[in-house]
Amino acid sequence: MKKGSCASLLCALAVVLVVLAETRVTEAVTCNPSELIACQGSFTSSQPPAAGCCNKLREQQPCFCGYKKNPSLGQYVNSPNARRVASACGVSYPSC
Repeated sequence: MKKGSCASLLCALAVVLVVLAETRVTEAVTCNPSELIACQGSFTSSQPPAAGCCNKLREQQPCFCGYKKNPSLGQYVNSPNARRVASACGVSYPSC
């Protein structure tokens, strides 16, 4: 009886581990500033950000420090409008 209980317990544990492993799989972020084109109007004017812009900002958030350090992108990321758009979208502005 003990062997059956141990086998059942091990089988259940294996199933739980597989389920947990599958839920931890996440997509890697590809840093591509052209994906933020949905935010262009908001970055260059006082236009409020659209939902698509906010979604892209959330996806690209891990890339912000790299964008800030890039000479051709830094001016946009460091602009007051970028801070305003990030705040409106509920995205943390990078401090790097």
